[in-house]
Amino acid sequence: MKSFSITDTGKTRLVNQDYVFATEEKIGKLENLFIVADGMGGHNAGDYASRFCVEVFTKIIKEPGTEGLPVSILSHALAVTNQELLEEARSRAELNGMGTTFVISTILNDILYVANIGDSRLYLVRNGEIKQVTEDHSLVEEMVKNGEIEREQMRFHPNKNIITRALGASETVVPDYFEVELRKDDLILMCSDGLSNMMDDKDMLEITDKFQDDLENACRKLAARANDNGGKDNISIVMIRM
Repeated sequence: MKSFSITDTGKTRLVNQDYVFATEEKIGKLENLFIVADGMGGHNAGDYASRFCVEVFTKIIKEPGTEGLPVSILSHALAVTNQELLEEARSRAELNGMGTTFVISTILNDILYVANIGDSRLYLVRNGEIKQVTEDHSLVEEMVKNGEIEREQMRFHPNKNIITRALGASETVVPDYFEVELRKDDLILMCSDGLSNMMDDKDMLEITDKFQDDLENACRKLAARANDNGGKDNISIVMIRM
């Protein structure tokens, strides 16, 4: 397994509110850990929220007594992280209302364990196809499910940035969990909506296929393409190659 991560402010934002974490080394009881967080909130609160949550989450993962299957570990750490974020927001007026999306993955014995809350995504690229594993917690995703818009219209809808779940949004955090049996040469792509709103899946697949043996170049090409298409948000990418 090898990985690479990158984050870019984009062309229109002054502050990067995204935060990424990637380690192929053991962390606590997990064999590896990869996170993309996309913060939200006024002034620098979004920047603070994403960084704060990654730092708290990784601290909880490392604590003695954090045991169990990967999903149990992730669930416990997410619940504690959410509570600490809410407490931090209450303690400082300028941080009131801050929150962040969170997509996490860890691999154990060729099984990919995924948790997500919000609209940051995880894709699986396999045999020339790209599949979104996570499901967006967003208004436009609900509109697609209700038949109000087509999936192809999501990227261009004026309400595409309205999310329905996030860390810091409520006392109870409700992530989705996924398990994927991995194969040799599988490629995992995690990203914030600064990438997925600027490119369709076909464009992502074109670049990942072309640079599949060079993760750094693939990440940089994806970020560059998102910026070429407008770069309207921060862009964060983590790629993992089996």
